[in-house]
Amino acid sequence: MPAMKILIADTFEQIGCDELARIGCNTVLEPGLGAADLPGALKSHDPDVLVVRSTKVTADAIAAAGKLKLIIRAGAGYDTIDVATASKEGIFVANCPGKNAIAVAELAWALILACDRRVPDQTRDLRAGEWNKKEYGKAAGLYGRTLGILGLGTIAQHVVTRARAFGMNVVVWSRSLDDERAAELGVRRAATPIDVARASDVVSVHVASTPDTKHLIDAAFIDAMKPGAYLINTSRGSVVDEAAVKRGIAEKGIRAGLDVYDGEPAAAKAPFENPIVNEPGVYGTHHVGASTDQAQQAIALEAVRIVRTYRDGGEVLHCVNRAEKSPATCTLTVRHRNRPGVLATVFQVLSEARINVEEMENIIYDGAAAACAVIQLDSPPAAESLQAIRAQCSDILSLELTSIEAGA
Repeated sequence: MPAMKILIADTFEQIGCDELARIGCNTVLEPGLGAADLPGALKSHDPDVLVVRSTKVTADAIAAAGKLKLIIRAGAGYDTIDVATASKEGIFVANCPGKNAIAVAELAWALILACDRRVPDQTRDLRAGEWNKKEYGKAAGLYGRTLGILGLGTIAQHVVTRARAFGMNVVVWSRSLDDERAAELGVRRAATPIDVARASDVVSVHVASTPDTKHLIDAAFIDAMKPGAYLINTSRGSVVDEAAVKRGIAEKGIRAGLDVYDGEPAAAKAPFENPIVNEPGVYGTHHVGASTDQAQQAIALEAVRIVRTYRDGGEVLHCVNRAEKSPATCTLTVRHRNRPGVLATVFQVLSEARINVEEMENIIYDGAAAACAVIQLDSPPAAESLQAIRAQCSDILSLELTSIEAGA
């Protein structure tokens, strides 16, 4: 069997490349590829697996792929991948959640401290030969103040842990957070994002980029924030309405620490123009929250684990485009002798009845003499079809048809 071919269309840690070679993969590393180059590279290299970090995977790229079966985002977010098109073309999409969480949490705290002590401004003035202790001696401080957090994934939980070391109170809004879990974490649960805005001296955003979270930080949120509060965003640029933040800076003295922006360049190095970064009190970084050696090595090894698991058994770890609920309405359970042609007979009869197989699993019993196929169908076969299955195959031991409850 030929080696699985992997195209890495981005920067990738050497430890990951070495491990892919060790497990027998044929790896092509092209870290300089951009979104416009990717379709040609996929057509040329024809890989089984594509690994990307920040390179966008568009519908055109997916259309150019021949035997591509799996796209791995070497990171947590996957909004740079056209997941809908990948799903339509039968291509799995997976990510590497949690492996960069500590790195992002550390940068969030760097931005919080930058907002409070204006470290970049102080550095700029010192380099310009200006001593201004009178101005920079004014800082609110963090001890005893309130940190508000939106979202409670792994990154946010690491931010909470570090908030305790700074002696801060923490209030959290998350759709998944209940009072019991809040008590376990030692945080106060907020009912809405606006409640977080009202209560917090610092707000740190840690939600995924989805249609529901677009401009979660909007004009109403900014209006609810305390004068002089700090807003930190290390999640995605689309979550924040930058025009509302600019108004909050001008009218309320809000400061912002931003690692992500609307309309970021697709390339790792490119011209960048965004008025928000020129606002006084905005401290920006280059979408580098996950970019520590520790995080990238952990992500690389997790990407390798995804490749190895898929190659060896067909399972896709951290798959993000498997349907949450199958359209199946019933399950056909077939106990049978483990012999060639048994399932082919079952599928032929179902095909003739225009019944679609949505999902299935064939479980082999110890000794491999018998098996049990659990087949989810879009509609129930008629009694005649079940009789035909039994009549056409003597290796069928039993058939059982059960309904799948709506919402199950």
